[in-house]
Amino acid sequence: MGLFDRIKAGMKRTREAFSGRMDELVENYKELDDEFYEDLTDILIMADVGMATTELAVGRLREKCTSEKIGDPAKAREALKEILTDILRAEPMQLTSPMVLLIIGVNGVGKTTSIGKLASRMKVMGRRVVICAGDTFRAAAAEQLTIWAERAGVPIVKQHEGADPAAVVYDGIQAAKGRHADVLIVDTAGRLHNKSHLMEELRKISRVVEREYPEAALSALLVIDATTGQNGLAQAKVFGEVANLDGIILTKLDGTAKGGIAIAIRNELGLPVRYIGLGEKLDDMQPFDARAFVDALFG
Repeated sequence: MGLFDRIKAGMKRTREAFSGRMDELVENYKELDDEFYEDLTDILIMADVGMATTELAVGRLREKCTSEKIGDPAKAREALKEILTDILRAEPMQLTSPMVLLIIGVNGVGKTTSIGKLASRMKVMGRRVVICAGDTFRAAAAEQLTIWAERAGVPIVKQHEGADPAAVVYDGIQAAKGRHADVLIVDTAGRLHNKSHLMEELRKISRVVEREYPEAALSALLVIDATTGQNGLAQAKVFGEVANLDGIILTKLDGTAKGGIAIAIRNELGLPVRYIGLGEKLDDMQPFDARAFVDALFG
């Protein structure tokens, strides 16, 4: 199954809800009047594209249809696809070697499974991967991560619950160096109720990486549960205040009819979606492709 087919299958609920409404819109209107754009606005908001991003997209569509004298709703739909693709498009993430990849996010968003899937994907690509269980705050976090590390077939570095996360990362760096790893993937705690503590913890981890592993590129990805919709956007805003984020891993996209949150995140926060989770299997994480995503969204 190719990338488009995987994304299309994984986005079934979003696609059925969104493309069905778009089909009705095109069928119900013969011209592009104010009511057409109002109904289009409602459709985008219902897909969790967000008010700000919806206004931007609809505004650009109005301008394009006016300047290019587009009056056919079906052609307007194709023009909207191009606009949404442009909003989502971003430069691909550079995976260098060696690299330390911090995975950030609140409990329950699929952080542990994302790390396992990402490690598996990178291993299949021929990269040597080490996982570091840096979330020592949450009970059984290291044990759960160990299960995924075993599934992915990669080594894991961990300590006891309550250990200093920076100390665990130090051990992870030594293991990565010893194994000549390409990527060290670090799980981190996501305690949003205490932003100052979280910020200091991430700073300590960053300082350890810079001091002990200066040759490694440091990058951070935030995991967001697509089913939480606009709440996920709010989480991204808070984490953006405490961490230098390089992008988003959007999980559980197969379990929501509001996959438009990916567009809102890209536009409102300027953060590209790097990977999307489309199921529970080890290979169900896919690199994000703006064109494939929009094509799947419109069916």
